[in-house]
Amino acid sequence: MQKQNMSFREENMNIAQMMKTAAAAALLAGTANAQDVTLRIQTHYATEHPSGKLAAQFVDDVETMSGGSIDIEMFYSSSVVATTETWDAAVNGIIDCDMTGGAYQTGKNPAFQFVGDIMGGYDTPYQQLSWLYYGGGYDAAQELYNANEMQLVGWWIYGQESLASSKPIAGPEDLKGWKFRSPPGLETEIFTELGATPIVMDFTEIFTALETGIIDGADASGLANNVGLGLYDIVKHANYPGFHSMPSDHLACNKAVWDGLTDAQRRIMDTSMQKLALHTAISNEKNNAEAAAMLKEQGVTIHSWSDEDKAAFRAAAQTAWDGWAEKTPEAAALVASHREYLTQLGLIAE
Repeated sequence: MQKQNMSFREENMNIAQMMKTAAAAALLAGTANAQDVTLRIQTHYATEHPSGKLAAQFVDDVETMSGGSIDIEMFYSSSVVATTETWDAAVNGIIDCDMTGGAYQTGKNPAFQFVGDIMGGYDTPYQQLSWLYYGGGYDAAQELYNANEMQLVGWWIYGQESLASSKPIAGPEDLKGWKFRSPPGLETEIFTELGATPIVMDFTEIFTALETGIIDGADASGLANNVGLGLYDIVKHANYPGFHSMPSDHLACNKAVWDGLTDAQRRIMDTSMQKLALHTAISNEKNNAEAAAMLKEQGVTIHSWSDEDKAAFRAAAQTAWDGWAEKTPEAAALVASHREYLTQLGLIAE
């Protein structure tokens, strides 16, 4: 009888344990489903572009580390909306995140220039990322992003851009009277200060303008990218390493979407962006060095500016920064933050 009672009790305990296990499994399944999310992200890079391939690796990292709780639908080559409209598409819920760059949003607030392309600021991507993570930049930038209903997740910076020219560009003196294709905005002001003649034109017009002599040179992209574009098939002067422009591509997400992610999911996104930033910088460093060696063999003259020449450009840039700092309080705050950190790094004098 005692043996039968023990067997009966054991059976009940087993049934109870099985019910608890099933309930726990159901709860976990429900929790997992509640956390599953699909993020629709647009980048301006094409799938075959080196940066597009790095973006694809970012997608794989996020999806793998999240165990599938984050699914990313990446739209390449600005396939949903135009590049300049990506931010608004994210704010309005057409997509969830913008993977282009802050400089496209200077029309909303000039302060975005100083989270997009500082112009004449840092020498390397590592210095610029250092401002973001250790120089107070992240908090300063985040205030600007949050005020516009977005969350800055991180940057990926491919490094200094190089110029293409039909004439030598060995130092600031060579910029006097130099006609070149320039994007609009801050850059035109800096180069005008140094005596150059920037001409704002669409990217697609560069090649004809160089071939016909309408312009002497062009600001297009980094050295390796310029090679890929075929610019040095037309003109035979370049500068490397660059000094004038180092765009910060960003990942920025709709603030409500970002806040709806779990702590773990946000951490995964942040960590994956930091990996993307590292590999963007080091892969482009390798590609640009290889491009410089190849161009020299092909008879293209590479001009490397001295520290003194770069300081002269940085001084002209600061004059333009001050003009932009007067436009909005947010621009003034970011300029002050950069200037303080650049001083700390020894790149500008106190």
